[in-house]
Amino acid sequence: MNLAQYTSEFKYNWQLAAPVMLGMLGHTFVSFIDNIMVGQLGTAELAAVSLGNSFMFIAMSIGIGFSTAITPLIAEADSSDNLQQARSAYKHGLFLCTTLGILLFLMVYFSKPLMYLMNQPEEVVALAIPYLDLVAFSLIPLVIFQAIKQFSDGMSMTKYPMYATILANIVNVALNYVLIFGKFGFPELGIVGAAYGTLASRFIMVLYLGILLRYKKRSARIVNNIKIFVLEGLMIKRIINLGSLSAMQMFFEVAIFTSAIWLSGLLGKNPQAANQIALNLSSMTFMVAMGLSVASMIRVGNQKGLQNFKELRRIAFSIFLLGFLFAIFFAGIFFIFHKSLPNIYVDLNDAANYADNMEVLSIAAKLLLAAAFFQITDSLQVIVLGALRGLQDVKIPTVLTFISYWVVGFPVSYFLGKEDMYGSFGIWLGLLAGLSTAAILLFIRFNWLTLKLIKTKHELT
Repeated sequence: MNLAQYTSEFKYNWQLAAPVMLGMLGHTFVSFIDNIMVGQLGTAELAAVSLGNSFMFIAMSIGIGFSTAITPLIAEADSSDNLQQARSAYKHGLFLCTTLGILLFLMVYFSKPLMYLMNQPEEVVALAIPYLDLVAFSLIPLVIFQAIKQFSDGMSMTKYPMYATILANIVNVALNYVLIFGKFGFPELGIVGAAYGTLASRFIMVLYLGILLRYKKRSARIVNNIKIFVLEGLMIKRIINLGSLSAMQMFFEVAIFTSAIWLSGLLGKNPQAANQIALNLSSMTFMVAMGLSVASMIRVGNQKGLQNFKELRRIAFSIFLLGFLFAIFFAGIFFIFHKSLPNIYVDLNDAANYADNMEVLSIAAKLLLAAAFFQITDSLQVIVLGALRGLQDVKIPTVLTFISYWVVGFPVSYFLGKEDMYGSFGIWLGLLAGLSTAAILLFIRFNWLTLKLIKTKHELT
């Protein structure tokens, strides 16, 4: 094997993926800042943000997963210079994502009573409900932003969504500081202040990116003067077919992490807070893999448009290799610093909550060991999934992700996560099992499909 044929693609893959990674990290950084600031208020407040966000994670997975249908369609249209298809995919994608954002907001808003039926700590539920009211409304601008972002990614203009996210982060951090703690004459709103910061930052993201793309020459000819309510059934059907299955894939994965939050809640507020710390840290490293997944989707989509399947396979494998190298690095970081990283999230000088905080740190340190091991398989499964989406292959991968997370992963989490078994660590062993199964099955699918496409093209020529 000639390694250079894969490493030669690293530079361009990185140029495409880095802005997406930073943008994705920006989303996670909003949560990171929320968690650190809210963690200073106490473990109940941190657990409440975790519980509230567990509902949001499910809704966001559906919205973000659905929006990924836009990227391969735009990438294919861009490489074949099909302006009409690009305009149609953008317009219909934007319309469908706006509609979906409104529906997801209503779904989360009216699902709040479920918290009382989930055997979660009462003080945590009482804090989570007012937080969730505001954060749920932010789903509308978030999913609209995702539609515009996926278009921008499909055009290989990955840096502009990153700029929007950086701006949103600055706004979020500033508003969090003044509203959570009541600085500069503002009222002290606690975790509700964090929700206001998130809501404002998401509206700013949409406005900034939408306006920016209207004035960039490469995108202006597509996004300007579109008739948003003049719709075609064929393109709507195509996006829904791709988007609904992509949404299901993301939902199956996010839902198992959400189930980990709920299972942790059954163990008490401290295991739930520890779970939130480990989840937040591993989410940040996962965003690097997500960036490479988008690069994989774009480049595979481009090669599909050109019908160059040998080159498609070579490029995809170069991205898999780059993702593997990053995953090894992050696994090492988690393994070496598993005891010290959780310290960022709690106030060790808080005498009143000292015992709770020490328990949280102890549990979180163990969870980071499990997170270290699944860096590799988590990275591989999402990058391969991106490549399959670039090929617009979504049906079989949806079945594979369901089997991985809910036939393999969840039963392991549920069984080993009981108090008389391994508790929180057992829950995360289930996550490891699910992610590892997904990585293996999705890679087998991609390998088989690309070899089949190469053989079919060879037979036709």
